[in-house]
Amino acid sequence: MPSAALHPESSRALRSAHAGAPAIESPPQFDAIAAQRVRRRIGAAAQAPWLHLEVARRMAERLPILRQPPPCWLDWWAHQGGSEAVVRAMIPHAQRIAVEPDPRTPDRRTRGRWWSPRRWGDRVDATLRPDAVVPGSVQMVWANMMLHACGDTASLFAAWQRALAVDGFLMFSTLGPATLTELRQLYEQAGWGPAFHPFVDMHDIGDALVHAGFADPVMDQEQLTLTWSSPRAALDELRALGGNLHAQRFAGLRTPRWCERLLALLQQRTDAHGRLALTFEIVYGHAVRPVPRVRVTPTATVPLQDLRADLFRQRGRR
Repeated sequence: MPSAALHPESSRALRSAHAGAPAIESPPQFDAIAAQRVRRRIGAAAQAPWLHLEVARRMAERLPILRQPPPCWLDWWAHQGGSEAVVRAMIPHAQRIAVEPDPRTPDRRTRGRWWSPRRWGDRVDATLRPDAVVPGSVQMVWANMMLHACGDTASLFAAWQRALAVDGFLMFSTLGPATLTELRQLYEQAGWGPAFHPFVDMHDIGDALVHAGFADPVMDQEQLTLTWSSPRAALDELRALGGNLHAQRFAGLRTPRWCERLLALLQQRTDAHGRLALTFEIVYGHAVRPVPRVRVTPTATVPLQDLRADLFRQRGRR
């Protein structure tokens, strides 16, 4: 297991509502088929990667910003995020619904059944596919360390916005563009092509959230420096975290000689104690689904769940 140190520099940005802000385009460098293979490999692991568990813990510390605990929340790509325990510790009475991207990655407690409720006191948990989530049915969407592994960000944001009730809260984390700069530079210097696909800047994510219909997005980031006892241990950990999803990555299989060369180059970057350090930029974000704005036209259409939510809001103010 790597050790972590928080980089002294961190930043925070409150995104203003730019109505015309563009959505994040699906990057042409992203290989969706490779991403599906990586998801299945991570889904077959006994638990989420260590870094995901650590980021989940840090993100859960931000839950007190909610004015009231959500009665029901979606754990998006739940197994990969590894967040159940830390979120339950903060909001123990909320109903959790796990959302998995692939039928081969069920919640471990469902014993292979795709949809299987489990009672936890007065709560009922279930595992669903993204397209089975009832619109406007939850008060929080939680997505830990999965956004960077999704190529179609616009569709993902639309799914989150659709799942949330009015005033529902979105919390997520993802990798930022300063992640693994050491490895990217090594690949460039060796002429090996891209080490991984580019990660999106937090400011672009904030603008895309506004474009998707979210309000008051707040983005911030921190840098974690992870160290390993050897380059081999670092590569094993990186494989557990994911893989190279760049469409222009090396097309064939790497040889043992190439792997030995990679290990040797990484060894040159170790400190006096033989430990290798790599940087990860962790981006955090949260936003809300606002009351929908009805356009003034001869004929206006408003979803029934939005009308109900607005009625409940008005009653609560009396």
